[in-house]
Amino acid sequence: MSALIAFLSLALEAKLGYPDRLFAWIGHPVTWIGRLISCLDTALNRATDSDRTRRLCGIVALTAIVGVPTLVAYGLERMLLAHALGVVAVIALATTLLAQKSLADHVEAVASALDNGGLAAGREAVSRIVGRDPETLDGAAVSRAAIESLAENFSDGVVAPAFWIAVGGLAGGVAYKASNTADSMIGHRTPQHEAFGWAAARFDDLINLPASRLTAVLIVVAAAILPGMDARAAWRSVWRDAGKHRSPNAGWPEAAMAGALGIALAGPRSYGGVMGDYAFMGEGGRRDVTAADIRRALRLFWTADLLLIALLAVAALALLA
Repeated sequence: MSALIAFLSLALEAKLGYPDRLFAWIGHPVTWIGRLISCLDTALNRATDSDRTRRLCGIVALTAIVGVPTLVAYGLERMLLAHALGVVAVIALATTLLAQKSLADHVEAVASALDNGGLAAGREAVSRIVGRDPETLDGAAVSRAAIESLAENFSDGVVAPAFWIAVGGLAGGVAYKASNTADSMIGHRTPQHEAFGWAAARFDDLINLPASRLTAVLIVVAAAILPGMDARAAWRSVWRDAGKHRSPNAGWPEAAMAGALGIALAGPRSYGGVMGDYAFMGEGGRRDVTAADIRRALRLFWTADLLLIALLAVAALALLA
């Protein structure tokens, strides 16, 4: 049943996304989890405490951040599945944990901004999906940033939640989303969160391991299907470059995407006015990336996403047979 829920929620969210009116009315599960994280950060993360105490408090916070929403989701799922049409409600709820349509829309917006409004518009559009300093980016860097975000968020925002929904149903998906949201809010190496966010960052790295590898495989297979893509280069790039990334997971989809498109991604970039010397994914690929490459990346994304949906459909049929 969990695999069936993952398959149907992916198919539904790919078409409908999360309606803006619904977001304006009730918000989104991520915003609800975010409020819990903010409250715990304020209550437990005290600058006067030692690093050891702050790390222990971070473990307590992560337990609550993941445990409370997961228990609520588990109880809700059991209650709903006790009724004949309850699976429809569970599928609808599971779609809120996925981000196929919104991810593609935001990345397409960067390509459109570059085409129609130039560099300034492109910088504005890409600033909505990446954390680096937009004023330091030229047109090629804006395009690379959009493609990197597409690759990484395909793993974090689509494949990983779908994987954990398939493994643990709605509760599994919520547990993943809570952990991933905690990492994005407090899992930073800053004076405020270096110790308190340690558990959130390490746990998120762990639970993203299977999805990041699966995402790379999906991109490689998609590259083999699409004309003009290079599956062999994608595979070589993954094995050569993924381990050089500052993240144990983000390098896998980024390297696969870079190799498939014949471009170089990642590399040096500025955060908060500080330039970091990061390795390139797709080493040797061209760096003069354009809006046309963003759209090529989107075709690769949607093909890989359809492969994921098909894979879950096969898994659902096999498990229900």
